[in-house]
Amino acid sequence: MAEKTDKLRFYFVTWNVATKYPEQDLHQLLGIGHNNAKELPDFYVVGLQEVKAQPQNMVMGMFTDDPWTKSLRETLKEHDYIKVRNQRLQGLVLNIFCQRQHLTHLRLIEAQFTRTGFGGMWGNKGAVSVRLNIYGVSICVVNSHLTPHDHLLAERISDYNVILNQHLFTTKDTSSIFYHDYVFWIGDLNFRLNGEELSAEEIDLLVKKNQLDLLLDKDQLMAVMHSGEAFSELIENDIKFPPTYKYEFGSQEFDFKRRPSWTDRILYKVNTDVYEGIRLKATQSTYTSHPSYVQSDHKPVTGEFEITIRADYEDQGVTFLPLTEWFIDEENSVSYKLTGSIGPSCGDWIGLFRNGFTSLDEYIVYEYVARGRSDVGSAPPETDSITDRIYFSYSALQAPGMYQLVYVRQNGSTVGILGVSPPFPGYRRLQSNPL
Repeated sequence: MAEKTDKLRFYFVTWNVATKYPEQDLHQLLGIGHNNAKELPDFYVVGLQEVKAQPQNMVMGMFTDDPWTKSLRETLKEHDYIKVRNQRLQGLVLNIFCQRQHLTHLRLIEAQFTRTGFGGMWGNKGAVSVRLNIYGVSICVVNSHLTPHDHLLAERISDYNVILNQHLFTTKDTSSIFYHDYVFWIGDLNFRLNGEELSAEEIDLLVKKNQLDLLLDKDQLMAVMHSGEAFSELIENDIKFPPTYKYEFGSQEFDFKRRPSWTDRILYKVNTDVYEGIRLKATQSTYTSHPSYVQSDHKPVTGEFEITIRADYEDQGVTFLPLTEWFIDEENSVSYKLTGSIGPSCGDWIGLFRNGFTSLDEYIVYEYVARGRSDVGSAPPETDSITDRIYFSYSALQAPGMYQLVYVRQNGSTVGILGVSPPFPGYRRLQSNPL
């Protein structure tokens, strides 16, 4: 169980990977030292753009993770992170990972996307998002890839407004992006530098002289934030790193086919005074690029945040009663309690997972609570809970090993994790020899 705290730490990554497959080790990008001395964040949020999206890859992506998501999972599973949600729109991919200890506090997870390419008909540009509630606060993360090229500023502004107007959620009270307590907007926003008089070579010279402020004065994103045309609701910390685009592949040198610019950004917004007795706050401790990653013509950008949560917020959930064993090729069952005022819902299901699972997509089999064979019994009123038992079919358990059960509340496109059982063994029952 997670210790009581009034803060959560988030680590954000945005990277346009230019259709390349993962080649370099990801530990440094994720801020993970091999000596593990650094305290790791509670959540990793990774937004990628231009992930290879050929038709055969898209079809396979409906059933399996893309190579980048697989690589991230492999890196983070060593540190007990679980992939909570993945949302993809062609080359746009957003992944949310959380420490296992926080899993049963996740509520109302919902994903969305908006196409802006070719007038909204094509998903080569647009946005993907994931929203969720945890410890009594709502969080929305948007990963977007906007219209490119220096002279198409008006199209980028239009993309932003299209995303705001069309990007809607079903979750009550947070139907729009900016209705959430915390909003993080990341991605290849593709804003360039105003002033055609500056050549790529001249920009490179100013970067080498560390005269970044002269260039940032011409940054289109900062200009439209100041004018109120786009992204004015959000905050961006000071940029102290070189432009992130465009580089020669396999190099830390600019490719002068394009004028260097800060296309890759991390912005945020906090609705501070929405709850009585607490003021919400996001504190950003790092904002940097990673020039040693050279397989793309973009450099990845990362940012670390600490956000305030409602430490005294009590989640109502599910407690599984102790399980000693399940048997292969037999009907098995589990008893559980729904606490507080919470009751079973028609979309609730319990999934069977391997112990140590690294993704909520890894269930082996599941049973709907309201549809499977079950025994319902009401507990005495003073216990403020309902006890139930559900049965899994003979075919559910097929191999020996250690397992866990996860109680999932699903209502349409939203998902919450109400409970996780302790690990339990599954094996074949020994047959007694006849006399």
